[in-house]
Amino acid sequence: MRDGSEQEAPASTRWVWAAAAGLVVAVGTAYFLLPLEGLGEDRSWLGWPLFALCLGLLAALLLRQVRDVVLEKPHTRPGVMIPLLMCLAVLVFSSGYYALAQRPGQFTGLNTRVDALYFTVVTLATVGYGDITPSGQEARLVAVAQILYTFVFLTAAATALSRRLHAVVAARDRRPPPS
Repeated sequence: MRDGSEQEAPASTRWVWAAAAGLVVAVGTAYFLLPLEGLGEDRSWLGWPLFALCLGLLAALLLRQVRDVVLEKPHTRPGVMIPLLMCLAVLVFSSGYYALAQRPGQFTGLNTRVDALYFTVVTLATVGYGDITPSGQEARLVAVAQILYTFVFLTAAATALSRRLHAVVAARDRRPPPS
């Protein structure tokens, strides 16, 4: 029994959240199952363009979300899309690090996909524990690219999401309480 103070989310909102969660689970599962080893030394001609294409697509989608928030477009869902795209960016960088680690001399301490995911998150958080280090020039360039990508795209997206959430809370505070 509801006391009137709780409102049930519309079915479309629940569907969007369920779809986003399903996509994160599917992509996370794919991260652990795809043959990323094949993008290492033998097929770097395929790995680099694929990596750049994925990051470019994610950047474009993130910037679109930022634009929609800044322009206050109705019916956008940055609270779903921005975190989803951020998770995908983490998995793309992690995949790139794992594929790159298959090449001799690129990383010290990065041996598994979990190591690659860990290194991606540690780099994203600028913690830098030092247990995994990029040793090769390509690995260092990708780490620098991740840092710059984070500064530009993920920070802009997080700022836009924060702005939207602030506006939603402010609008909710201005509404009269339900009777």
